[in-house]
Amino acid sequence: MLMGEFHHNLDAKGRLIVPAKFREQLGDTFVLTRGMDGCLFGYALPEWTNLQAKIGQLPLTKKDARTFTRFLYAAAIECTVDKQGRINIPANLIAHAALDKACVLVGVSDRIEVWSDARWQAFTDKAETDFDEISENLMDLGL
Repeated sequence: MLMGEFHHNLDAKGRLIVPAKFREQLGDTFVLTRGMDGCLFGYALPEWTNLQAKIGQLPLTKKDARTFTRFLYAAAIECTVDKQGRINIPANLIAHAALDKACVLVGVSDRIEVWSDARWQAFTDKAETDFDEISENLMDLGL
């Protein structure tokens, strides 16, 4: 299970350190793509394969299914971790997540998320304010 929050800097060449704790679970190569809420999602190859199987079941006749599939796959790349524990993030993904120097890598169960520090701070501030209401709403889902 991926969990925790780590702060690292994106260098001028678009390289970002992936924490050793995450590398152990993601492996030397993993998939990075656009995520929701303005971040990037990273999946270990077996998790990506599971997600692909689920996406493959979506009906092509549904516009939302086509849009979701395109959004996720068009930007997906396989990242290979270098000897210094870094990945190279392409410009289109840097732009999607508005990554600047300060980045936050977050473990979220079966994936990592890569956030700009500013977006992560805004997200966590709002989540903290709304946490009680969110918790009550999730009670209806059995949590």
